[in-house]
Amino acid sequence: MDDVRKGKVDVVIVWKFDRFARSTRHLITALHEFNYLGVDFISYTENIDTSSPTGKVLFTIISAMAEFERDLIRERVKAGLENAKKKGIRLGRPLRMDNAFIDWVTELKSEGLSIRAIAKRLNASPALVHKTLTKNQIETHNG
Repeated sequence: MDDVRKGKVDVVIVWKFDRFARSTRHLITALHEFNYLGVDFISYTENIDTSSPTGKVLFTIISAMAEFERDLIRERVKAGLENAKKKGIRLGRPLRMDNAFIDWVTELKSEGLSIRAIAKRLNASPALVHKTLTKNQIETHNG
């Protein structure tokens, strides 16, 4: 966009215009700016050239449909996550905090290894090692 504004560009060519922006508003704003600056916008895949009136109309219609499709997908994903949460389904990577893992982490920590070193040795994430140590300390103090 800097090059467009500096007058270094005559045409912006993209593979798919919906990869250029995530909303119709952004696409239309950019299109107006391109038009004002005398820069054409071409989508190779959709074969749309905004230098023509037909291309401008098609661009607006297709960009609105692309945004609509993204919004529908977003709604479906949110609904699916909420449904899974209501059913008590835990999403994400399964925890590996079995007794053997807890023992290994505790032993390596007592040997003076850092959380990152323990994680690397056990092929686990540092967050899981930290969580294991924290959980183990809480259980030790309470029990």
